[in-house]
Amino acid sequence: MPAPRPFRFGLQAAAAPPGASWPELARKVEDLGYSTLTVSDHLDDQLAITPALMAAADATTTLRLGSLTYCNDYRHPVVLAKETATLDLLSGGRLEVGLGAGWMTSDYEQSGIVLDPAGARVERLAEAVEIVTRLWSDGPCRFDGRHYRVRDLDGRPKPVQRPRPPILVGGGGRRVLSLAGRVADIVGLNIALGSGRIDESAGPTATAASTEEKVGWVRAAAGERFDQIELHVRIHLAMLTDDRAGIADAVAPGFGLSPADALDSPHALVGSLNEIAEQCLERRERFGISYIGLGLEAIDAMAPVVARLAGT
Repeated sequence: MPAPRPFRFGLQAAAAPPGASWPELARKVEDLGYSTLTVSDHLDDQLAITPALMAAADATTTLRLGSLTYCNDYRHPVVLAKETATLDLLSGGRLEVGLGAGWMTSDYEQSGIVLDPAGARVERLAEAVEIVTRLWSDGPCRFDGRHYRVRDLDGRPKPVQRPRPPILVGGGGRRVLSLAGRVADIVGLNIALGSGRIDESAGPTATAASTEEKVGWVRAAAGERFDQIELHVRIHLAMLTDDRAGIADAVAPGFGLSPADALDSPHALVGSLNEIAEQCLERRERFGISYIGLGLEAIDAMAPVVARLAGT
């Protein structure tokens, strides 16, 4: 049995909070001990992912930078390989590349981009991951797939991190998590978003039992490499409080969960500092989750948790 991975924490932001600048936010994230600042890839009111990560890199020295996640349908993998290699080079090797199949229906509806069935999107993502990885590697890439064809292109520049920047693939369904188990360095255990939005329909896939099943899918697909994979979870409810039960009673219905299931969900951290630390330790022991993603609204409240657990 390998030793548990040390905890690390990511902070996801779409823009700086009112009254602050983006570089200020990046420096604060770094100063508070968060490992990574991540940015999502949506077409609504948020910063564009690549320039936002580059600006964060310029403002910091050790903070890692993550895409959570680049939507494969919004850019060709040849273009993405070049963008991410450039980011890794200019940041001194601090990039973590999250790649996703796309899920938010409003992005597709408002942009006119076709939202193909999930199977086609995941199949296309699998090809894209292979292309990006080959273009980061030495020598030219030739790829003939169902969705993409690349003709002897030697991707330049090359990333600093070798053999490659860490790749994160996540999701809530068996198809995408099996892909993640085969190809990713970091696997995101997500709620299922088949409806194209986060609402009560996703709640049943946020339970501990559902997470256990997801880890099983990843393990089966990964085989012997499973112990090399870092497991990530995005926290959707983070709150320091002395009234866990009261908070659960108030918010659980909105997630389609019972209060007990809500408190047990790996996507929630609710309680006192000691209780939240215990939850993190228990989930690492049970599921192997060591990389915890938090939203901007939790940056200050969860700072004591980061201070206590990061690196342990």
